[in-house]
Amino acid sequence: MSRRSGATKREFIPDPRYNSTVVAKFITRMMFDGKKSISTKIMYDAMEFLSKKTDKEPIEALTTALENVKPVVEVKSRRVGGSTYQVPMEIRESRREALAMRWIIQASRSRNGKTMGEKLGAELLDAFNSTGTAFKKKEDTHKMAEANKAFSHYRW
Repeated sequence: MSRRSGATKREFIPDPRYNSTVVAKFITRMMFDGKKSISTKIMYDAMEFLSKKTDKEPIEALTTALENVKPVVEVKSRRVGGSTYQVPMEIRESRREALAMRWIIQASRSRNGKTMGEKLGAELLDAFNSTGTAFKKKEDTHKMAEANKAFSHYRW
């Protein structure tokens, strides 16, 4: 491991339309090859889609969707005496948010649909309604942690 200090946390500048750091983080995580303008357009299209389908404000719907997808526990491999155990561990808030965003983006990219904005909007709508691929990924993660609860004393 490196002896140097860890990377410093950067402050995210809120996006101009919704004045939200969550939207800014989502845009940055979705970006390919530094094409932030394309990523921004996709995100804003998805937010419009979300506001049409739900009766809430788009920011409220986005935060609800993210809360529904955020995992609480995950399993990490721990090697003890020649055998490897899947040890359930709680996740800190920043990693929970990062995993939720990653899962939603990944699920929306694998969806069938016309444009990425529509696919992302549909996946956010599914996450808002506690259904969809990203929500299923969270449920699978929680089931895996529940199944390996017996190894929780190996936590480090």
